[in-house]
Amino acid sequence: MALDPYSELADIIARRATGEGSHVTGIGSLSLSRCTAPTPYHHAAQWPCFGLVVQGAKTLELGAERYRYGVGEYLVVSLDLPVTSKVIEASCDEPFLGLGMAIDPAQLKQVLARVRLSPATVAPDAMRGVAVNLAPPELLDAALRLLRLLDRPQDIPAMAPLLEQEILYRLLTGPFGPRLLQIATAETPSNRIAQAIAWLRGNFMRPLRIEDLADQVGMSVSSLHHHFKAVTAMTPIQFQKQLRLHEARRLMFVEQMDVGTAGYSVGYQSPSQFSREYSRLYGQSPLRDVSAARMQMAAE
Repeated sequence: MALDPYSELADIIARRATGEGSHVTGIGSLSLSRCTAPTPYHHAAQWPCFGLVVQGAKTLELGAERYRYGVGEYLVVSLDLPVTSKVIEASCDEPFLGLGMAIDPAQLKQVLARVRLSPATVAPDAMRGVAVNLAPPELLDAALRLLRLLDRPQDIPAMAPLLEQEILYRLLTGPFGPRLLQIATAETPSNRIAQAIAWLRGNFMRPLRIEDLADQVGMSVSSLHHHFKAVTAMTPIQFQKQLRLHEARRLMFVEQMDVGTAGYSVGYQSPSQFSREYSRLYGQSPLRDVSAARMQMAAE
């Protein structure tokens, strides 16, 4: 008797992801996740991706907004965005199980070239770079067939790109499609916001003048503010601040940099301002945050 899509998806993920956290697979764009307990907040720079929960539930925060997604719901992130995520439903008996697929811009353009979808009008308040929707049967089926390839590695080189493009097609023709399409289409406000985000990522340590950023992407200051917040739920200044703080945390945690040097390295001239803004985002001062992490690692 055939398994229903969720049972089979869960079975494949459980067999392939036997430890805690995220697991790479033989398909370069595909990762699998397993957690047996709710997790602390995870702060990261999230690249464009498609994510699907098949057991448990998770939240993702963008700016001040929170998105919850559980079994059968999928998440799409259409731009490089600083986000905070957390598994909220998981246990040893019923672990959180999910999959993530990075969205390759080149493949997205190939799909668009073939189907030639027309840009749809999207209201500014519906242009967020993050969305959660219920997965339709066609999307579930494509995701399942992609996961089945993990048991047939000889088929991956030929079949995985085709199934990845099918998933992109389902995303483009779903509720989030107009937003993906606008971001991929030249000369739209969202496309210019993508350019602004790319510029901020490459220059987040430099002092930011909104006028310079607006000139860089060919928008007026007011239009940049309006569309940037519509897509990211943040102002450019808030966005830059999160990029700086995420990088400072990485420098302290991964490269063992001291607090003062990390803050200065990402553009903070004032240690007190760095500590204040870090505490606001992460819930405690940088020194306490690093100390707690090192104590936890020593205990493990």
